[in-house]
Amino acid sequence: MKSTTSDRFPWILALTLIAMTIPFWGSRYVVDLATYVVIFAAFATSLNLLIGSTGLVAFGHAAYFGIGAYVCGIFMGDYGIPFLLAWILGGIGGALFAAFFGYFCVQLTQTYFSMLTLACAQIVWAVTFKWNEVTGGEQGYPRVPKVDISFMDWIPIVGAMRDQYKFFFVALILSALCIAALKRITNSPFGRILNSIRDNPERTQFIGINVRRYQLIAFIIAGGFAGLAGGLFGIYKRGVYPDYAYWSKSAEVLIMTILGGIHSFWGPTVGSTLLILLNGLIVSYTEYWPFVLGVILLVILFAFPEGVVGTVLTFIKKPGERPEIVAKLIWWSAAAYAALTAVIGFTMAPRNLVMLGAGLVAFAALGILHTPIMQLLERAFGFLKGRANA
Repeated sequence: MKSTTSDRFPWILALTLIAMTIPFWGSRYVVDLATYVVIFAAFATSLNLLIGSTGLVAFGHAAYFGIGAYVCGIFMGDYGIPFLLAWILGGIGGALFAAFFGYFCVQLTQTYFSMLTLACAQIVWAVTFKWNEVTGGEQGYPRVPKVDISFMDWIPIVGAMRDQYKFFFVALILSALCIAALKRITNSPFGRILNSIRDNPERTQFIGINVRRYQLIAFIIAGGFAGLAGGLFGIYKRGVYPDYAYWSKSAEVLIMTILGGIHSFWGPTVGSTLLILLNGLIVSYTEYWPFVLGVILLVILFAFPEGVVGTVLTFIKKPGERPEIVAKLIWWSAAAYAALTAVIGFTMAPRNLVMLGAGLVAFAALGILHTPIMQLLERAFGFLKGRANA
């Protein structure tokens, strides 16, 4: 397979260098969001090794995120092990548990595989929630010590920054190394075999490749990198809690991966960035942020079924599909605006029945007239494209 100029460009290095400028111009809140983004970018990319590369949809990937966080935190807090070694041990812990659970999970396929991964994650969550002597139970493990970042004091300007800013550099570099390693794995012959398993496992098995063995190896690798991401997150939060392994955390990283696009290596990174930034922005404006965020995510997912990155690439490389993409975006944006108008009218004190009625009527009309509206938009954009080409 020939590599394109885009493939040869050092994207990881370029994006890392750009991200390194954030502490120089961003506020503490911006740096906090950026730290979340880089950690969850590594977490989501590890999940995409299963979903995008291998075709295994895991509903319980947060189990290894939580295990890595606990292992790293406990080794640092109870045994005084240095940060870097404890962080690596967190990744090893995630990989070992992934090997144990993965052995059973890969025996199943499709929905059964997904549900078994969720069951395994709930087992991990239940153990962390109840094992008070080791994990702290429902109160969590708050004894994660502060990381010694004094080695950065000699760097001009950086040495005078807050510890929060310095840790951002540490999290950024370590997450970038994880993403670089995952990219190398994805583009390796091993990664090509995983792609073959994703596309046609029966044919891959027929040519002599042990499909379940490769699926298990991919499961272990993904669990190990999830553990590394969890270790970083636990250190940053200065505590580890059972929620790190709960199903909602698995759903969060799954949404990030799908949102960005599972068929692009950079999809999970873009998805994690979008979800975290949207969440941070919407929370500051309304108490009904879960609903607003959910509506926006639905619009993005329906308007961009291939994910944001996949749709953008299609828009660039396939001009013939541009009218349909733009038409979908306009229709779903209008539907979301109608739904939000109805909800805002319902939640106002006193309730604004005009807004509620207008929103419901608009939403119903958009639903009933979906097909003719889409056809009209596509024809309009097709006409404009023909005029432009002429």
